[in-house]
Amino acid sequence: MNFSRILASLILCAPIAITAQPFSPASKVNPFIGTGGHGHTYPGATAPFGMVQLSPDTRLTGWDGCSGYHFSDSAIYGFSHTHLSGTGVADYCDILLMPTIGEPVTTSNDYVSPFRKETEKAEPGYYTVFLDKPKVKVELTASARVGFHRYTFPKSKEANILLDLEHRDEVLDAWIEVVNDYEVHGFRRSKSWATNQSVYFVIRFSKPIDGAFTAAAEGEEITLVPLPLAPKTLARDQKSRVVGKKLKSNFRFRTKAGEEILVKVGISAVSIDGALANINSEIPGWDFDAVRQQTFDSWNRELSKIEVSGGTKEQETTFYSALYHCMLVPNLFMDADGQYLGTDLKPHTAEGFTPYTIFSLWDTYRAYHPLMTIIDTRRTTDFINIFLSHYKNGGLLPVWELAGNETFCMIGYHSVPVIVDAYMKGIRGFDANLALEAMQHSATQNRFGLDVYRSHGCIPGDLESEGVSKTLEYAYDDWCIAQLAKDLGKGAVYNEYIQRAQYYRNMFDPETGFMRPRINGGFKKPFNPTEVDFNFTEGNSWQYSFYVPQDITGLAKLHGGMGALATKLDLLFATEQNLSGREQVDITGLIGQYAHGNEPSHHMAYLYDYLGQPWKTQQRVHQIMNEMYSAKPDGLIGNEDCGQMSAWLVMSAMGFYPVCPGSNQYAIGTPWFPKTTIHLENGKSFTISAPEVNDKNFYIQSATLNENSYAKSFINHSDIMNGGELTFNLGTEPNKQWGVGEGNEPATSIAEKSRTTIPWIEAKSRTFTDTLKVTLQPGEAGSKIIYTIDGSDPRKKGMQSNKPIIVTGTCTIKAVAVAAGKYTSFVVEGTFFNVKTNRKITIASKVNSQYTAGGPEGLIDGIRGAENFRLGGWQGYQDQDFEAIVDLGNEQPIKRVAAGFLQDVGSWIMMPTVVEFYTSSDDITYYLTAKVANTVADTVMTSTVQDLSATVSTTARYVKVIARNYGALPKWHLGAGFPAFIFVDEIVVE
Repeated sequence: MNFSRILASLILCAPIAITAQPFSPASKVNPFIGTGGHGHTYPGATAPFGMVQLSPDTRLTGWDGCSGYHFSDSAIYGFSHTHLSGTGVADYCDILLMPTIGEPVTTSNDYVSPFRKETEKAEPGYYTVFLDKPKVKVELTASARVGFHRYTFPKSKEANILLDLEHRDEVLDAWIEVVNDYEVHGFRRSKSWATNQSVYFVIRFSKPIDGAFTAAAEGEEITLVPLPLAPKTLARDQKSRVVGKKLKSNFRFRTKAGEEILVKVGISAVSIDGALANINSEIPGWDFDAVRQQTFDSWNRELSKIEVSGGTKEQETTFYSALYHCMLVPNLFMDADGQYLGTDLKPHTAEGFTPYTIFSLWDTYRAYHPLMTIIDTRRTTDFINIFLSHYKNGGLLPVWELAGNETFCMIGYHSVPVIVDAYMKGIRGFDANLALEAMQHSATQNRFGLDVYRSHGCIPGDLESEGVSKTLEYAYDDWCIAQLAKDLGKGAVYNEYIQRAQYYRNMFDPETGFMRPRINGGFKKPFNPTEVDFNFTEGNSWQYSFYVPQDITGLAKLHGGMGALATKLDLLFATEQNLSGREQVDITGLIGQYAHGNEPSHHMAYLYDYLGQPWKTQQRVHQIMNEMYSAKPDGLIGNEDCGQMSAWLVMSAMGFYPVCPGSNQYAIGTPWFPKTTIHLENGKSFTISAPEVNDKNFYIQSATLNENSYAKSFINHSDIMNGGELTFNLGTEPNKQWGVGEGNEPATSIAEKSRTTIPWIEAKSRTFTDTLKVTLQPGEAGSKIIYTIDGSDPRKKGMQSNKPIIVTGTCTIKAVAVAAGKYTSFVVEGTFFNVKTNRKITIASKVNSQYTAGGPEGLIDGIRGAENFRLGGWQGYQDQDFEAIVDLGNEQPIKRVAAGFLQDVGSWIMMPTVVEFYTSSDDITYYLTAKVANTVADTVMTSTVQDLSATVSTTARYVKVIARNYGALPKWHLGAGFPAFIFVDEIVVE
C-alpha cells in the first residue's frame, strides 16, 4: 500500500477510492451440508435448476444412500449424471463414469476406489477428489444439460474410463455404440421409483480412444468383448451397437504422467439428437475452467436474488447453502432444441414455457413454491405450465412427478395450492380456466380414498389408510380450488369446494381436542396422540391436529377459542411424551411432539401469530433456526426434500413464513440477519432490517414499514413486491402488545356454513355375545341425531336419538346430525356383530402393538381383514412363528381347519412357509392333524389373501395352530436380511 498517498489524502481531507469486492454468495455455499445425517443431499457439480447433476456415488443401497452419496463414506464407485436432492426414496444416479488403471473391469468391486476426505472439495458447479486406487485426480463441472469431467492420469498404457449402464436401479433396456474414436452414443431405460425412465446420452472424449471393451452380462455369465471403433464416415444405422441389460464398457487410453483427459456427457430424455444438441449448444469447446467459471457465475446471479449481511460466518454459509439447495430442483427437462418428455412418455415441443421435472409437491407447496413466487416468478410460471402440460398430455396434474413418471408418492393433490398461490399473488402467465378444470379433475378422482372422502365427509380408518392426514390435506386443497373458482366467477364450483374445505371438522374429537381416527362410526380406541400408525402420513395426531391452514379461526372455535388453541400449541412443544407406535425414520428434530425434520410440522411455530401471541412464534422460530440448521454435513435435521427443508430456513431467516399458501399473508417470525435485501424481478428491492439482532436479541419490540409504524404480525405479498423496507426494533424480552389485536393478527377463516359435523357412534366393542349398549354423540353441541338400526338411510325414516340404544343382534347403525333444522351431516355408520360362541383363544406369540386386530378374539370373531392391512383387521407377528390354541368349549367332531394369511411383500409381510394344525382333548397331549404348505410364491408382489386349510376327520376340544415364519427377507428384497412378518386373521374350525 502507498502510505505516502494515504498521508497526503488525510492532509487534504480527500477520500481514498477503494475498490469494493464483488458480492459473491456462491463463495459462501458449502455443498456438503446435508450430505451427512439424514439430509440425503449430494455435493457434486450442477448448474442452477440443471438437468445434469454430476456427482460422486459412494453408496449403492440403503435409505441414507438415496442421493447416491453419504459424507461418512470413504470409497467412490464413480460419477453419475443425475441425482435426487434430499428425497426419502432412491432413484437416478444414471450413466456412471469411472477412471481406472489396468485390465478392463466388470464389477463395482473391481473399480470402486478409496479416497481421502482432505482431497475432496466442492463449490457450486464444481467438485474434485483424488482417487487413491487409480491415482487419478477427478474434477467435475457442468452446464445446464452437460456434464464435464477432467481426469488427470498417471503414466499408463492401460488408462481406462469405465461406463457402467447397470449401476444402481433395474435396467429394462440399454444399448451402446461407438460412433467414432472420439464419441460414444447410448441409451438406458430403467425401473425404480420412476418405473419407466429413459436417458439418451452422448459421450465425447478430448482424445481418441485406443480401444473399447464391453462386458455384457446376462444372467450369471459375463463376457468381455472388443468393441470395434466405427469410422466417422459410416451412417448411424451402420455403426456397431451392443444391446443388453447389464452393459459395462471400458474405453482404453495411453497417458503420460499428469495428462488430462476431458469428457463431455450430454443427456436427454427424448433422443440422441437432443443429447447432441445439448452438447453442441452448451459446451462446444474444451475449456473446462471457462465452463466452471460460467457455472459459478450463474450461481452467483441466482443466489444474489437475496442478499444478507451482518450475521456470523456460519449463519451466512448456512443461509446461502439453503438457498443453493432451493435452486437445485426442480430440474430442467427440455433439450436445447425445445423437446421434452411428457407424462404420456412421448416427446413434445415446449411452446412459450420451459419444462422442468421433479416436483415433490407434498413437501414443496408449503414454503418452497411460495418462496419462488417472490424471487422467481418466471420459473413459477414455467412450473405451472408444465403442470398443465401434464394434465393435457397425461390426464392429471402432478402429484409427485419424476422424469416424466407420476410416482403417486405421498398424499393430496398439492399442485393445486402451488397454482392458486401463484395466481392469487398476481402470477398469471397460464390459462387459469384450464387450471381450474385440471384441479377439479384431480379432486374428483377415486384413488387414495377420495371417493370415500366425498361420500362420507371424511376418510374413516377402516375404509382407507392414512385417513386423518388425507382428510385434512384434501380439505386444504379444496379450499384452494374454491379461491380460484371465486376469483374466476365460478360460483357453483366455489360453493362446492368451500363446503369440502370444512370436512376437517369431521375428524375432530371434542373430548380429547385431537384429530382422531374414525373407526366403525366412532373414534379409534384406544387412542394415544403420540402413536405413529397407518391413520397418519409420516406423523401422529399431535403432528396433524394443527393442520387446518385454511380455517385457523374455525379450528380455534373447535377448541373453545384462540386462548385454548394456544394452550394446546404450548403443549405440543412442551410435552415430554415420547413418540410411540411404528418406527418412522422421517420424524426427527423433535421439540416436544413438534417434528421439524418432517414437513407436517413446518407451519406450527407461526400459528401463535394467528392466536394473538406472536412473541411465542418469535421464540420458537429463533430456536428452530439455531438448533435445527448448521454449516456441518449433518446440518439438516431431516431429509432436504427437494428444497422444502431449506426453504423453511430461507423464509424464516428473512423474517416471515407462508402458513397458508393461497392467502397473500405471511406470518412474521423474527429475522436472522441484521439486513436482508430481496432483489425482485420487477427491478425493485425489499429490505428487512434488524440492526440489533443477535442470539439473545430476537423479540420484536416495534416495527416500521417504509418508515411508518407497523403493528401487524403479518405482511402482505404486495408489500414485499412493491419494494421498500421493513425494520424491526428487537429486544431480549417479549413485547406482548406488539402484533396483537383485531386487524394486527393474520387470519384464515371460512364464513360459509357447511354441513353440520357428523356424529359418532360409541360402544364398548364391535362384537358382543348378549346385548350391547350403543351411544350416539353429536359432533356439534345443539344438533340432534337421527338414526336407524337396520342399515337403512336415516334421512328417510330415522328415529331421533334421546338415550343409549341396546342392541341384541348383529346390526348396522346409521346416523346423521341435524343442526338448526336444516344443516344435515353426512351419514355415519357402524356395524356390530353378535358372536354367539363359547370359544376362547390363547395366543402364545407376541403380537406387534401396531397390528392387533382388536385383540385375541379378533381371530375367532368371524370378521375378516381386508386386503389392505393398513385398515387394521390383521394381527401381525415379526421374527417369530405364530402359535395359538382355540378352545371349542367342549369335545366335538371337526371336519375342517383353516387359518387366513396375508402376503404384502413390499411391506415385509410374507406367507408362512407351512401351517400345522394339532388337536387335543385335554390341552396336554396334542396330535398333528394336518400340515398345509404355502403355495403363494414370495415373488408375488400384489397384496394376496389365502386360507391355508385342510379337510380332517377327528374329535377334539382344543385346536393348536402353528404358522412357521418365512424368516429373513430374501437378497433381492429392499429389506434384505430383516425378519419378515406373519399376518393372520381368522382361525376357522368347522
